[in-house]
Amino acid sequence: MNSWINEAVFYQIYPMGFCGAPEYNDCKQEYRLDKIKEWIPHLRDLNVNAVYLGPVFDSTKHGYDTKDYYKVDTRLGDNASFKSICDELHANGIKIVLDGVFNHVGREFWAFKDVQQNGQASRYCSWFYNLNFGGGSPCGDPFWYEGWNGHYELVKLNLRNPEVVEHLIGAVEMWMDEFNIDGLRLDAADCIDFDFFRRLRSFCKGKRHDFWLMGEIIHGDYSRWANPEMLDSVTNYECYKGIYSSHNDHNYFEIAHSLQRQFANGGIYKDIYTYNFLDNHDVNRVASNLKDKRHLNNCYTILYTMPGAPSLYYGSEWALEGQRTWDSDAVLRPCLDINNIPNKDEQLSKFIGKLGFLRKRLPAIKNGSFENTVIKNEQLVFCRRTQGQTLYVALNLCDSDQNIGFNVDEGYSKLTDVLNNNEMFDACGYVDICVPANSARILVLNNGDFKIETSEGSGSEKSADGVAVKEQFVPAPNVYTGGLYLSCDGVQCKIVSLANDCESNERLVVYRETLSGALKVESEEEFCRFVNKDGRDVPRFTNVN
Repeated sequence: MNSWINEAVFYQIYPMGFCGAPEYNDCKQEYRLDKIKEWIPHLRDLNVNAVYLGPVFDSTKHGYDTKDYYKVDTRLGDNASFKSICDELHANGIKIVLDGVFNHVGREFWAFKDVQQNGQASRYCSWFYNLNFGGGSPCGDPFWYEGWNGHYELVKLNLRNPEVVEHLIGAVEMWMDEFNIDGLRLDAADCIDFDFFRRLRSFCKGKRHDFWLMGEIIHGDYSRWANPEMLDSVTNYECYKGIYSSHNDHNYFEIAHSLQRQFANGGIYKDIYTYNFLDNHDVNRVASNLKDKRHLNNCYTILYTMPGAPSLYYGSEWALEGQRTWDSDAVLRPCLDINNIPNKDEQLSKFIGKLGFLRKRLPAIKNGSFENTVIKNEQLVFCRRTQGQTLYVALNLCDSDQNIGFNVDEGYSKLTDVLNNNEMFDACGYVDICVPANSARILVLNNGDFKIETSEGSGSEKSADGVAVKEQFVPAPNVYTGGLYLSCDGVQCKIVSLANDCESNERLVVYRETLSGALKVESEEEFCRFVNKDGRDVPRFTNVN
């Protein structure tokens, strides 16, 4: 399992909409995507540490009709400006995943234009799937070709052609080398040849073992695509639907069934770290899908505590609404000004930031097993468990406070609700806990010595609520043996080992400076802390492989 993905909290941005780019590419050079830099403090407040960007490479209209895989769209910037954006995100500890649109290209793709100009004499005729000169296309060409899903402005590539594969792999190599991206989301993955995914995986993992590959899969058996030979992960559309519709129907059995089927002991996807979401650039905003917006907190609580990596769609942290129409997705992809968000729900944004803060500090949420504990129409309790930590997520979607009783692991005396001011409950094998209306609890099992304490002060990391945080436990490591890191002063080092102090049990990082060869040991807390450099907070060390 890729170590960084277990730590990830994603933020998805659809660049063309986010930046207010013109609908069609006018080829005028504008640096609209630079606005992402203004959003970095907000991402930090949300405890986001990975950004998935929709298509950024040169296209005709919406980004999924590529013209040139090696060039950033002029409506967004250029390669140099995009490199600066990537460097800034990485300097703030934020990973970058780009959209890999490899199933099809636009009609202005250079090789397709060559076919239009030279006909059967073009050496690129075999680059496109089912292209033949036995008849005309719906777009008026004197030849036929296959369009993606019946859309003939999207020309399907022939991924059985070695030249096509090498062209795409060459583009991925450039993105990795020039922009140091950390992963790819593969568009229309269900339509792509499996051998291409095997070739892509071999290449990417050969360059960086922790490079992440995630496929867009709407339905079907996820393990057909996410397996040791192909992709690492897929979009979890089953739970996307199950989360909001369970709340609309007051039927937690629906999402409980999906979670059990996917992730419990014996679950069909328990070995896949799925990409989880409540909305994205193709579907209605969750605030529009929900019949009762009071359920937003519980929806996000499930998203952040279920197995897999959670992803926020830009603007939804403020409960922005949007519903697609038959002829346009534009309302789902608005241009937003960070200083003027319309009708924003600031409390929801802070709540989501708190969930991200807790998720990073609770190993059982990131890496634990899953099992349902209580399932009722309007109440749900599930358990996440690692060897060193057990916690229970209890949810109530009823309009009144409800007591929920359930068995807990023996040998512990307390449950601490880290979501609600460390409220503590006695735990002696069985508990009966009141969960307020339309709310949730995240209950960590312990012996009365565990809490995530917030108090006014300074000099500590700040939570989404702006209060200083003092942690009473050792966090799960976010560094890994063999990883290459670059210090904020430009010193490269390699992690030799992770260890625990034999007396204090403090987590230690053992690393060697690449240039000098000096071997050093320091606490993980010290290694991972942020420092002030040139007037802004940056991580002491940033992963570079």
